[in-house]
Amino acid sequence: MTTNRAHHEVRALILAAEGDAGQVVRQVGAPRTAALLVDELIGRADLDEVPGLDRTPITVAFDLAFDGGTVSHHVVAGKSAEHRPGAPAAAHATIEVDLLELLRATYGAWRAPSCQNLRIRWNDIEDIAALSSSMHVFHVVQRLVRGTTERHADLSELSLRNGSDKWGLHYYTPHYERHFGPLRDRPLTIVELGIGGYGDPAAGGASLRMWKRYFPRAVIHGVDIFDKAALREPRIDTIQGDLSDPAFLASLGERIGPIDIVIDDGSHYCPDVIAAFRAMFGLVRPGGLYVVEDLQTSYWRGYGGSSERRDDPATSMGYLKKLLDGLTHEDHEAGGAEPDDVARTLTGAHFYRSLAVFDKGVNQEGPSPSWIPRTRMTYEEMTDVEWGGDGLKADSQE
Repeated sequence: MTTNRAHHEVRALILAAEGDAGQVVRQVGAPRTAALLVDELIGRADLDEVPGLDRTPITVAFDLAFDGGTVSHHVVAGKSAEHRPGAPAAAHATIEVDLLELLRATYGAWRAPSCQNLRIRWNDIEDIAALSSSMHVFHVVQRLVRGTTERHADLSELSLRNGSDKWGLHYYTPHYERHFGPLRDRPLTIVELGIGGYGDPAAGGASLRMWKRYFPRAVIHGVDIFDKAALREPRIDTIQGDLSDPAFLASLGERIGPIDIVIDDGSHYCPDVIAAFRAMFGLVRPGGLYVVEDLQTSYWRGYGGSSERRDDPATSMGYLKKLLDGLTHEDHEAGGAEPDDVARTLTGAHFYRSLAVFDKGVNQEGPSPSWIPRTRMTYEEMTDVEWGGDGLKADSQE
């Protein structure tokens, strides 16, 4: 389980990776920084794919130089991978690198250089007997080091690997790649409504782990009506609350601050979808995105939807379709409804099969110029109009 303090520490290290990293590492603590970085590398390593670890666990030591000394940490990779502070009694391999260099390569932007001064010592390289039973040490170390350079894992593959239904049962990942790809290298705050696993406290979280891997510099917050604290880990937070309670949803802004991406994969019950959008779209920062999944339930009576009343604003799709009128609110003629906060900040909408993505920004470009006719002109009238470089100039009478 990971505390809120850990998420603040990770966030501070992510932001420091492109600035004064040394000062932040001293505040967080070098041993704690080492633990967080090694945990991140394990999460990116997919060590469960390395054969032989169930028979012969592999120990890899990290010797991390910092402030004239060395911070030691180590990984024991067996049926599962664990990491511990300090130097191990014996290690199959040792990774030596500067702690700040490892921080920048792990949490920095993708343009950041990899660990140029990283050195690997293969401790059994001269002992043929020992090496013969632990040859998979090369695969383990390779995968751990890969975490300092990997930046562009395919989202569909990550969905399958982590057991998320966003590709396979649904086919959302190509659409997510289109909208999320330009943002994935930023230090984001992401909220997903709905964690999965229902009442089992240890079940669910597949999509949270997928997002963590896809966004290497983001902190992911999952919200669910059930207690999912057991799923917390560095860069993954869980919050328990009722998604049908607008007051709880609005309080998330105070708890985690401005949000870059909201993904509604909660109950899919139409009133809940609408309540969540009303409460949380305002919490998304300009340039962010709000996503609603599983919109097929808008046509199912059991979810408060209807296949007959398809424009009913009490259904998810009916409500979302009504938002589109707000995109051009500045061109509505007198007597139209006054624009609300959503209309003034909704700058784009993208609909796909059972999925919608909304752009947050500032929708105040000004109305169309007054010289653009507000009534449709006849063919004869259009032939009498003279246009110049500055637009409509004057009528031309022959």
